[in-house]
Amino acid sequence: METPDQLIDDLLTLAFAEDVGDGDATTLSTIPAEARGRQQLIVKEEGILAGVNIARRVFEKFDPELHMTVMIGDGARVKPGDVAFVVEGPVRSLLQTERTMLNIMQRMSGIATTTARYQERLDGLKAKVLDTRKTTPGMRLLEKQAVKIGGGANHRIGLFDMVLIKDNHVDFAGGITPAVERAKQWCREQGKDLRIEVEVRNTPEIEEALAAGVDRIMLDNYTPQDTAEAVRLIRSRDAKVEIESSGGITIDTLRAYGEAGVDFISVGALTHSVKGLDMSFKAVHD
Repeated sequence: METPDQLIDDLLTLAFAEDVGDGDATTLSTIPAEARGRQQLIVKEEGILAGVNIARRVFEKFDPELHMTVMIGDGARVKPGDVAFVVEGPVRSLLQTERTMLNIMQRMSGIATTTARYQERLDGLKAKVLDTRKTTPGMRLLEKQAVKIGGGANHRIGLFDMVLIKDNHVDFAGGITPAVERAKQWCREQGKDLRIEVEVRNTPEIEEALAAGVDRIMLDNYTPQDTAEAVRLIRSRDAKVEIESSGGITIDTLRAYGEAGVDFISVGALTHSVKGLDMSFKAVHD
């Protein structure tokens, strides 16, 4: 399996291939090869900056002659007019990397900003907002990195690093108990030490999950009131098992779920329908 660094490198290779192709016709025809210059990333909207380290990788991968000077790093709160970094080098390379860098920076910053807004609704509570697998194909690692920069937490990265037994798994496996037993056996046979989470829909399934000995219980599509009752039941039986709320939770209902006592609240909207943070990459004139 490829490492995270290799996956990001693959993403950048694809991004250059689909955008630059066999050459930027406009830039190559209008800008002399020897021309050098500087551009700066200007923030145009309040939010949380994310993607600075990935932007550096964009420039270094495309042209090692591009040199980046950072003024504002990942995780900082920014406002219109802030200059995050300046990049100096061949003008052709600056122009050809502009869109790839901006696409990544704007999306990651939008996700970090949205995550921070959700997590702020949970101030004073133990609950952490979680991302999901509802990510842009190929950009999952970057989008999940942005969630962490915004103050949230990552759920599993993919299908490989955690066992999450959802309703369809339960139904096809013939119940929670056989599903969990098979998952534990498979992990032993494969030599894998994976946490096991089970999605539950009602009290009998909560009882079954507790008896099966899982690491986390996901309360799916519960109301805040039902969540509070489920948390009391789970905590009366097991003080250590983690509890997660999921399913249709919005920024307006988030606090109520946190007050119900859960440890985690998963929100697909952190990544699947976020608005990018407005910014631009403009030439610096001496």
